[in-house]
Amino acid sequence: MLEGKVALVTGAGGGIGREIALAMALAGARVVVNDVGASLSGCGETSATPGEQTCRIIEQRGGEAVLSTETVAEWAAAQRIVATALDAFGRIDIVVNNAGILRDQIFHKMSPDEWLSVINVHLNGSFFVARAAAEHFRRQESGAYVHMTSTSGLIGNTGQANYAAAKLGIAALSKSIALDMGRFGVRSNCIAPFAWSRMTSAIPAGTDEQKARVAKLQAMGPEKNAPLAVFLASEAARDVTGQIFASRHNELFVFNHPRPVRGVHRAEGWTPETIAGHALPALRGHLAPLERSPDVFSWDPV
Repeated sequence: MLEGKVALVTGAGGGIGREIALAMALAGARVVVNDVGASLSGCGETSATPGEQTCRIIEQRGGEAVLSTETVAEWAAAQRIVATALDAFGRIDIVVNNAGILRDQIFHKMSPDEWLSVINVHLNGSFFVARAAAEHFRRQESGAYVHMTSTSGLIGNTGQANYAAAKLGIAALSKSIALDMGRFGVRSNCIAPFAWSRMTSAIPAGTDEQKARVAKLQAMGPEKNAPLAVFLASEAARDVTGQIFASRHNELFVFNHPRPVRGVHRAEGWTPETIAGHALPALRGHLAPLERSPDVFSWDPV
């Protein structure tokens, strides 16, 4: 499905990113494997080893891959990541914005560094890499973006204000790219992946409820998300853009987009008192309950 295409996958040194890179190579794409080799928190020493391993697997299977160890969190570095594709393969057709870190912290204790480091990699990084490829996509009048969002942003989660804000921001970024670049034949979609990987291994498992949730996640390998990414990057999805999908084990979901669900009108206008006395009772039945993301989906292990 991707024969002749060149794909750039960030955060491809392991987990979901590696599985997407491998699947795209098997589908015929030549792949730029981008990974800085950092820890889950983005701190400490970096290593080229994870990305090198992904490249080696692709090559052992008869594919073509080249390694990039640049960070996505800097404008100039993102330009160099895209330049790697052009230098090695002469073009770029697909960008998968997958790179990410976690710095979980309850909101009232979250530090500026914990906030900024996550925003820089996830949201700024997705913009920087997407923007670096945009001129090439525009000139060739084709291109596909696949961005990784999360139910932490789409629905909510505790202890992840930084991550949730970034991931919801990515969904908005993707929609804007779809609107702005559709005239050039460029598509942009999001995936909210479910998988047991390094990113989810930090989920607490202290209570019976938490242990049950983790056990369900452990049954879902990161490779389950790769087919959807390959499809969205292929010509088979040429009329699919601006959408948010989720892949969970053997299930696929499409998310709705925020829309007004109920309205009230008062010819005299509103005061705080009439809002409390009249608008709120009319709207209350449509207020979204404050639920965490695992409570939204039913579980079907089939």
